[in-house]
Amino acid sequence: MGRRWVHLVLGGALLMPFFLLTSVVVPLLADGANPFLDVGWQFVAFGGALPLAALAALLFPLLRPLEVAAVRSLCGVPAERLAEGPAVSWAARRRTALWFVAHLLAGGIVSGMTLSAPPAAVVLLLLPFADPLRHTSLPDAFHGVLGPLAGLALLALVVGTAWGAGVLLGRAAPVLLGPTPADRLAAAERRAAELASRNRLARELHDAVGHALSAVTLQAGAARRVLDTDPEFARRALAAIEETTRDAVAELDTVLGLLREEDGSDPAAPAPTLDGLEALLGRTRAAGVPVEATVEGPCAGLAPVVSREAYRIVQEGLSNALRHAGPVPVRLHLGVREGELLIRVENPVAGAVAGAAAARPGGGRGLRGIAERARLLGGAATAAERDGVWRLTARLPLTGAGTRAVTGAGTEEW
Repeated sequence: MGRRWVHLVLGGALLMPFFLLTSVVVPLLADGANPFLDVGWQFVAFGGALPLAALAALLFPLLRPLEVAAVRSLCGVPAERLAEGPAVSWAARRRTALWFVAHLLAGGIVSGMTLSAPPAAVVLLLLPFADPLRHTSLPDAFHGVLGPLAGLALLALVVGTAWGAGVLLGRAAPVLLGPTPADRLAAAERRAAELASRNRLARELHDAVGHALSAVTLQAGAARRVLDTDPEFARRALAAIEETTRDAVAELDTVLGLLREEDGSDPAAPAPTLDGLEALLGRTRAAGVPVEATVEGPCAGLAPVVSREAYRIVQEGLSNALRHAGPVPVRLHLGVREGELLIRVENPVAGAVAGAAAARPGGGRGLRGIAERARLLGGAATAAERDGVWRLTARLPLTGAGTRAVTGAGTEEW
């Protein structure tokens, strides 16, 4: 009750600039009008102030967040039922204008009663007991018990009016200050953008670090097994680990650069593209995985976004072979045909292979990330095991953003 009364008094205070402006303008339009002395003209000025308040709410979108903050703090309306941000659309501005007028109307009435009714109620309460007050122009009936009763009724009227106005405004706030369909759509778009950004960072971090860790795991395991029998091989493996981790740190800096881009600061080094394919294949071969790569068509001149996503898809395909199949032969095919880039990674999966990484609880998320990368470019990806060979295929359109589906017997599509 107390907070809602403060909210109503705040509405009365906000009404005063409009009321004073109208009180100055009314005498210019009507001869003999004096809102400062004549009660009737005061009501005229009061009524004329409300359209000015509505116009202000229509012209100033930032008025809505101010009113929302007041309603949330003083009226106890949950924040999730109120809109966020300024009123951008005209529908939101009209609702805000209606609310502002209702707030100022109720606030002006309650504030006026708060200023005038308590002194009058005190006079009525003291009328039977104070001799100086007996000389007032009130009827004689008020000098008895009727005076105090009228004073109490006047105070009850102020309290009841404030309570009723507060309840009505509290119920109207979610309707007039709540999100419009346009606000809900904008909020959904913001949440989708945030989720897409988080997924993007997760994919980049998974692909950049996962490949390096898989290669380092195999290299360290091989070096441990031959440390006593073949020290030269162990030294080469340790050198490969050093180079792989150095490259991983550089790629990690690239991923962190995505965060810097979102913060508005300068990004770090650009993300790797197919121009770095040979280095990627070299690190994979250094981990003991023989890779046979075939490239058809002008892959060097692809659009940067296509080249970047293709590199990550190849990187994740090689990482999957390292993690789940171990040091087995891998065939990589890249080809440009019919306006799209075809990526195919194949490796044998029949039987357990010594050196393969242990299965992780819950599985990895690399295949899902590959599918997301392909879909973002309007392409598609599939992965399946057939005749003892695991085959990962991705198709990325070089121009446009059409949605393609890649299906086939025995394949899994995301």
